[in-house]
Amino acid sequence: MRNYSISDIEGLIGIKAHTIRAWEVRYNLVPPKRTPTNIRFYDDNDLKMLLNIVALNENGYKISRIARMNRTKIVDLVTQLKTDWNNDSVQMLNLSNAMLSYDEVVFSEILGKCIQELGLTKTMDQVLFPFMKKIGMLWQTGTIEPSHEHFASNLIREKIIVEIDRIEKPVVKNAKRFVLFLPEGEMHETGLLFARYLLKKCGHDTLYLGQEIPYSDIQKVVKSYGADYAFIVLTSLNLGKDVNRIIGKVMDHVNVPLIVAGSLISEFDILLKDQLKPLKNVCDIEEFLEEI
Repeated sequence: MRNYSISDIEGLIGIKAHTIRAWEVRYNLVPPKRTPTNIRFYDDNDLKMLLNIVALNENGYKISRIARMNRTKIVDLVTQLKTDWNNDSVQMLNLSNAMLSYDEVVFSEILGKCIQELGLTKTMDQVLFPFMKKIGMLWQTGTIEPSHEHFASNLIREKIIVEIDRIEKPVVKNAKRFVLFLPEGEMHETGLLFARYLLKKCGHDTLYLGQEIPYSDIQKVVKSYGADYAFIVLTSLNLGKDVNRIIGKVMDHVNVPLIVAGSLISEFDILLKDQLKPLKNVCDIEEFLEEI
């Protein structure tokens, strides 16, 4: 069982430390344990209870009312909320809870139900992209282990691949050819796989190269495949300060328009260039696909 500081808890549940302390002082909600040297900490059970409390609070239950409930009542109410697949905040909390417990069955079940009820596009836009952004920041700050991030990312990746395989690609006039890859230093494939899903759903052809493609090979592949576009996704926080340099380097090695998506495109100022099309969100991608 892992121990968490109040700053860890703050990052994991999205509630400020002073608010958590106020809940403790005023309502005795989830009081922390103490080490033999009197250092305050929370354990896994405390974290799960706080996640449940936040889920209820974000869905209209006042803290004063929650404080009067016993743990069984809180868990029962949250269980009822879990079936509201349109409630993205609840599903993000559910995914966080399953991730922290390395519970593959529950994590996969939540993902599957969200996709079944909302469709993959809406699930990615409203639940998974915000969730992945959050866990990326928690991993960067050391609040969660790298294994948590890998656990979640790989299960999400598997679900997207299943959805790609299920598509019956439509026959469209003037279908375009896209080469999809990640530039050096970018390791997160989720956004790129989702781009492949959207492209295939619209009837376009894709050559998916994935990670770690040497720059020297990109131009050869684009020419050999007869690509109309190159498509990359940038999400890694540590690449943020270099985002324009990376885009420029990719453009130096392709002679077709470059499509760039990913969270870094919405968070940093992208230098506009000929043959460059930055797409900030899922809506931008869908509009681009309607136009071509």
